[in-house]
Amino acid sequence: MSARILVIKLSALGDFVLAFGPFAAIRAHYPTAEITLLTTAPFAQMARDSGWFDRVEIDTRPRWYDFAGLARLRRQISGFDFTFDLQTSSRSRWYFYLAGCPKWSGISWGCSHRQWGPAREAMHTIERQQDQLRIAGITEFPVADLSFLTRTTLPELPERFVLLVPGVSPSRRMKQWPVQNFAELACILMARGLTPVVIGGKAEIELGQIIRAACPEAVDLTGQTSVPQLFALAARAQYAVGNDTGPLHICGAACCPCVALFSAAGVPERDMPRGVDGRRNIVVSEPVLADLPVARVVAALP
Repeated sequence: MSARILVIKLSALGDFVLAFGPFAAIRAHYPTAEITLLTTAPFAQMARDSGWFDRVEIDTRPRWYDFAGLARLRRQISGFDFTFDLQTSSRSRWYFYLAGCPKWSGISWGCSHRQWGPAREAMHTIERQQDQLRIAGITEFPVADLSFLTRTTLPELPERFVLLVPGVSPSRRMKQWPVQNFAELACILMARGLTPVVIGGKAEIELGQIIRAACPEAVDLTGQTSVPQLFALAARAQYAVGNDTGPLHICGAACCPCVALFSAAGVPERDMPRGVDGRRNIVVSEPVLADLPVARVVAALP
């Protein structure tokens, strides 16, 4: 009977993208196992399309007083031969106990393959996850095949374009460079023969409109692209410039050169966008991003 493996990765977009490498490594290490991913709804279809998992379960993240929800969650995470908790959050660490303390890779007290210590917190997510997998016996890390993200249609675009990522999570406004600076940068790019293409979710539509008002030649795709489309766009772009947020991590995973803008709210050494092949990107940092002049970003462009 083949082994039954559970992988836990719940959110957010950037963190999910940075887990592509570990997903591929676990699949390669357990080629005949039945591997289940526990994730949240926004990432379920992408996980199904990837080919790394045999089953995908949705964690509805029940409250601790939701006994019916907790009973369902317990059924979802129980009965596996081994579990990789790649979320390693204050929430997911308790799943180890809810599941009955099985063989477990993560940060939970008492688990069989525990990763802990000050060095863990200083590592970039990629190295931290690889270290976690080594503790669990996985030592080979093949470059993840992301071709499943390129099977999509794209809008017609100029041959030479640059992606701009002006948005951030609503709870992370300290990570946002002012949109007026993105608008000024868009005009500079256009003068260099590079069409600015603004990307982001529906929450960034207003930002796209502001940039396009200042630079009418810019292409505004905010609220119009899926994750696979963002990946395919990044694979074609000259480079990307943006805040430390999910879409920029997609660009990094696609091995698109990135200029990542970091405030004191982020730790570049730990959180910068990285390619699935491990390649690093350019970081421009300023404690308060409102104080970061456009000239410094322009000077850092590839």
